[in-house]
Amino acid sequence: MEWTKEEIKKEGYEKVVYAEHKPSGMRGIISVHNTARGPACGGLRMLPYGNKEEALYDVLRLSQGMSYKSALAGIGFGGGKSVLIGDPQKKTPAMLQAFGQFVETFGGKYIAAKDMNIDTHDLAEVRKTTNHILGAEGQPGSGGDPSPLTAVGVFRSIEAAAEMLFDSRQLSGLTVAIQGVGHVGYDLAKRLHRAGARLIVTDISPASTERAKKDFGAVVVDGDAIYDQTCDIYAPCARGATLNVKTIPRLRCRAVVGCANNQLETEQDGFRLMERGVLYAPDFVVNSGGIINVFCEYEGYNAARANTLAEKIYDTTREILRRAASSGKPPFIVAEEVAKERIRNPALP
Repeated sequence: MEWTKEEIKKEGYEKVVYAEHKPSGMRGIISVHNTARGPACGGLRMLPYGNKEEALYDVLRLSQGMSYKSALAGIGFGGGKSVLIGDPQKKTPAMLQAFGQFVETFGGKYIAAKDMNIDTHDLAEVRKTTNHILGAEGQPGSGGDPSPLTAVGVFRSIEAAAEMLFDSRQLSGLTVAIQGVGHVGYDLAKRLHRAGARLIVTDISPASTERAKKDFGAVVVDGDAIYDQTCDIYAPCARGATLNVKTIPRLRCRAVVGCANNQLETEQDGFRLMERGVLYAPDFVVNSGGIINVFCEYEGYNAARANTLAEKIYDTTREILRRAASSGKPPFIVAEEVAKERIRNPALP
C-alpha cells in the first residue's frame, strides 16, 4: 500500500488529515480550520518535528490563526495550514509531488502556499501534481514573494503601536529589537532604518545579522540575549511560541509587534504581557500582508490593490489596540472576537 491516511477529528476544525506516502517518504498533515469566508489557504512548512503529535499541535494552531488572519484582513479566504515532517535538507522532488497529490484530495477546499523551509523550487514540484497552490514565484499571474508585503503590514502595525504609546506614529529615535532578520525581518529592518529607528538584531544565521549590521548599523546580539534588550518595540520575526512564562519577565520593551506566527505559547501569556504593561499587537493582525498578497493572486494579481490592502493593516491594528484599551481586555482577545464575528457573518468586510 503506497498511501496511509488518517482523518483526525478535532472540535472546531472542518477537516484534519495525516498522510504518509511510503515510496517517497512524505509524511504530512493538512488542517482545514474554517471555510466560511472562502477556501482555506495557508502555507506549507517543513520541520523536523519530534513526532506526529508535535506536528499536529503546530498545524492546528497555525490553521486557526489563518482563519483569524484572513477574516481580519477582510479577504475571501478561510483558514488552513499544512506541515511536512522531516529534515528540510532531505526533502526530494518525489516527496513534494506526493504532497501535491495529498493537497489534490481536498478538491480545492485547501490551497497551499509557501512557508518555512519551502522555497519557489519546492512549490514548482508541488504544482506538478496539484493546481491548488498559490504564491509560486515565476509562474504566470504570480504575486511573487509575499515577504515585502508582509513587512509593510508589520511596519504599519509598529506605527500604530507607537501612536498608542507616544501619540505619534513617527519612529525616528525609537529602538526596535528584531528577532530574526530573514526575508521579512530584513525588509522590516530596512523600512525601520529609513524611518530613523535604531536597530538591535539577532538571527541563527551569522550572515543575516552581519548584513543587517553592514546595511543598517544594527547592533547584533546572541540569540537568547534579544529578550533582555532595552528597547521601545520588540519584533519577533522567527519561530512561534517564544513569548512564554520564561521570556516575558525578561522583556524590557514597551510593545511587542512582529511577524512570527503564534507568538504566544499559551493564551495566559497574552495576559502576562498585559500585566507587565507591555502592549501586544496580535500576530495574526500584524503579519497578514503575506496572505493578502496570495489572495490578490487568487483574484488575478494587481500589485496596487495588494499594497492598498496591506496598508490598511495600520487601521486594523490601531482599531484593535484602541478597543482593547477601552475595554480593558488583552488585544489578542479583542482581535479574536472581531475575527470570530466576521467568520460567523462572512458578508462583513
